[in-house]
Amino acid sequence: MTWLVTGGAGYIGSHVVRALTGGGESVVVLDDLSTGAESRIPAGVPLERGSVLDRTLLDDVIRRHDVTGVVHIAAKKQVGESVEQPLFYYRENVVGLQTVLEASAAGGVKQFLFSSSAAVYGMPDVDLVTEDTPCLPMSPYGETKLAGEWMVEAVGKAHGMATACMRYFNVAGAATPELGDPGVFNLVPMVFERLEAGKAPLIFGDDYATPDGTCVRDYIHVVDIASAHLAAARKLASDPEARLILNIGKGEGVSVAEMIDVIREISGHTDLKAEVAPRRAGDPARVVAAADRIRTELDWEAEYGVREMVESAWAGWRHRHPQG
Repeated sequence: MTWLVTGGAGYIGSHVVRALTGGGESVVVLDDLSTGAESRIPAGVPLERGSVLDRTLLDDVIRRHDVTGVVHIAAKKQVGESVEQPLFYYRENVVGLQTVLEASAAGGVKQFLFSSSAAVYGMPDVDLVTEDTPCLPMSPYGETKLAGEWMVEAVGKAHGMATACMRYFNVAGAATPELGDPGVFNLVPMVFERLEAGKAPLIFGDDYATPDGTCVRDYIHVVDIASAHLAAARKLASDPEARLILNIGKGEGVSVAEMIDVIREISGHTDLKAEVAPRRAGDPARVVAAADRIRTELDWEAEYGVREMVESAWAGWRHRHPQG
């Protein structure tokens, strides 16, 4: 069988492509290269350049490459931007997914794996976020991911597709320096950027009801994200009745202060101590994934820890920002 990976030239997508090909799967990538790069795609993997909104292109790609499974990763993913441009996010993430599902159903695709997000949960007031925790997204981005899950499940049932919706938590790290996260939107690269500019990293609030007063999050290595996708793809291929909704996390909480200390140590910027800034609106005190269901359903668990995440992310940062 052949897997079509939308967004396969991006940060997470390129890691998923490498995991699939490394696992012996045949892959074709569809990407508009708005945030991805062709250099991230392994040699021998075809790239079809274009938008997930282009139904004609999707039909042609699925037919020419005899696609039998889809991993849909392509999406816009910045929470703040989604608040400012909700229509843009609904078009790209919801209408884009709808178009991919329409082409998949018409082309006889039998496996569909959807890249979702922990943003579907919003601000859950629980110690561990399970897949049954009520979903109350707080941004248009989170809303588009939850709507996407509903659509994937409904279309899967109606058209006989095995489906999986994978909810990511806080992704960091890289398989190689060349595949590092090029964006500066998440905690790890944001701290790198401030440290390299000689500025103290910021902690937004240190008076939360957590052991050290700073927010607690579940960090997951991008290589683990990719291996979870390979495990899910194999599950869908072996079980045509699969209807999975799964967290991808470690099930372990790390505070912002703890993470910043690790980043300072590994980057060598131990002289710049973190400064406390006012809380940001909407930041929950603790968001940590329950990882039991994915362990049971896929016989999968995360392999890498925080230090390995930060070390590989730092190597990626240095690759993109070499010292003069």
